[in-house]
This record gives sequence, C-alpha cells and structure tokens, in this order.
Amino acid sequence: MSFFKSIFDKPWDYQGDNPGLKGMEIAEGMHPKRIALRMFLCVVFVLFLLFISAYFIRMELDDWRPIPEPGLLWVNTLMLFICSIVMQWTRGAAQTGDRNKVKWGMIAAGIFTLAFIYGQLSVWEELNNAGYYISTNPANSFFYILTGLHALHILGGLWVWTRSTFKLWSGTEIKAVKLSVELCAVYWHFLLLVWLILFALLSYT
Repeated sequence: MSFFKSIFDKPWDYQGDNPGLKGMEIAEGMHPKRIALRMFLCVVFVLFLLFISAYFIRMELDDWRPIPEPGLLWVNTLMLFICSIVMQWTRGAAQTGDRNKVKWGMIAAGIFTLAFIYGQLSVWEELNNAGYYISTNPANSFFYILTGLHALHILGGLWVWTRSTFKLWSGTEIKAVKLSVELCAVYWHFLLLVWLILFALLSYT
C-alpha cells in the first residue's frame, strides 16, 4: 500500500529517507518517487502530443493564418536552456553534498525560470497589442493554448522549487532534499524538451 500511496504524492517533492521503502528501492533499483515522476511526465507528454496532433490537423484548413514569430521567443528559449543547465549543475552539487552550491544553484534556476515566464507574458502582450488576439484566428488560439499550457507546468514546478529552496535556506540537511533537487532537475529538462518541440512547431509551421 505504501507504494501506491507514493504514486499520488508530489513526485518531485521528496524531503527525506523513508525506512519503509528501503527494501523496495533495493529490489526495484529505483525509488518510487522516481517512478511516479516518470509516470507523470509520460501523461504530460501524451497530453502535449494530442494538442500537437490537433494543431497539424487544424492547420490544413483554409482559415489558418500563422502569426509572425516574436523575436523574444528566442530569448525565452535561451533562458529556459540556461535554467536547465543550472539545474543539472545543482543536481551534481547535491550529489556531492555541497550545500552552498545547491542553495545558490536553486536560486539561480528560479531566477532564469521567472525570466522565462516574464518573457512569455511579454510575448503575449506584444501579440495582443499587434491585434493577434486568441479568438481572431485558429492559429492564434493554438499559440496561446500551447504556450499557456507549457507555462502552467512551469509554474507547477516553481511551486515545488519554492518549497525545496525554502527548506535549504532554513537549515534543512542536504540529504533531506537531495532527491527533490534531482527530480526538479529532471522535470526542468523535460520542460525544456517540450518547449523546444513547441518552439520548432510554432516557428516553422
């Protein structure tokens, strides 16, 4: 029952060792929280695939009018790419037990993530000011839906990031948040991959 309960916990918000799961970790070679996160990412990836499939189907109709690509999207992509690198660096610092590097790595990752969110909001504002409203054209609607859905998943990750970062700065032992940092890094890598797919889709179709 403890395994099934762990599936419904916050998969990347692991904050310490659970003695009751040690035998399971040895038997399966993987902590249940890692399994839960992978299951969650699979569901999210399928969700985006469904939207992308609908995008390709809808763009074949005559009323499809692609919107011009805002140049700021390239800057936003760079922000998310840097954030992913910082998260991986922080993950490595957590593995070696370097508390100071983990603390500042998490802060830096949060700053770049917030810069990405702010950049996306700026893109939406720029398009609205230019008359590209969500209801004007199907292409506009898909742009806002896809980028908005991705931003929502970023915000969900930031909520977990906030809890882990607060624990680090409040004196919690590094071993108690090591797995949480690792899974946050995996989540950010996944969001970068999804964004690169969406960016290519929105830029060249």
